[in-house]
Amino acid sequence: LIFLLSPYIGATWKNLEHYAEDGLRTLLCCEKVLPPSLFRDWANKYQDATTSMEDRENKMRDLQEEIEVNLELSGATAIEDKLQTDVGPTISYLKETGIKLWVLTGDKIETAINIGYSCKLLSNNMEQLLVNAKEESEIDKAIKDNISKITESKSYALIISGDSLIHALTSAHCKDVFLQFSF
Repeated sequence: LIFLLSPYIGATWKNLEHYAEDGLRTLLCCEKVLPPSLFRDWANKYQDATTSMEDRENKMRDLQEEIEVNLELSGATAIEDKLQTDVGPTISYLKETGIKLWVLTGDKIETAINIGYSCKLLSNNMEQLLVNAKEESEIDKAIKDNISKITESKSYALIISGDSLIHALTSAHCKDVFLQFSF
């Protein structure tokens, strides 16, 4: 998203990071005034994209990106998203049986870590191995560096961002190393 200049962007971003660290789900609220004719044209194209039989997701994403520019920041929200009853004990039991667990989330890394602790997937005696990079070479290096840290005597948690995960699972030279590392 590209925002119009606002004196509150910096402070809002800091608040969002703080909320995420506290395990809250965050949402930015933005607005944009569109002339009715521009909106109608865009809405028609978007409707066509949603019913397209070919490449629907990409067409919808492209149109979303087209309209989500020059937005004005209106505010931000943060809400607590409590776990369902017995999630923590259930995850603990699964871990005790030796089952390897993966949790996939669209949350920020900080929120994912906080949720990991609250559901007992993560514990203080685990070393957290973070892979949070954008560039392919950085992702490869982060995975290799983390693999070199692993010993039999410790417990580890791999925490990988969505961008890094996509690369790790699709890159021919990274996929095998990543899958070996994660199992």
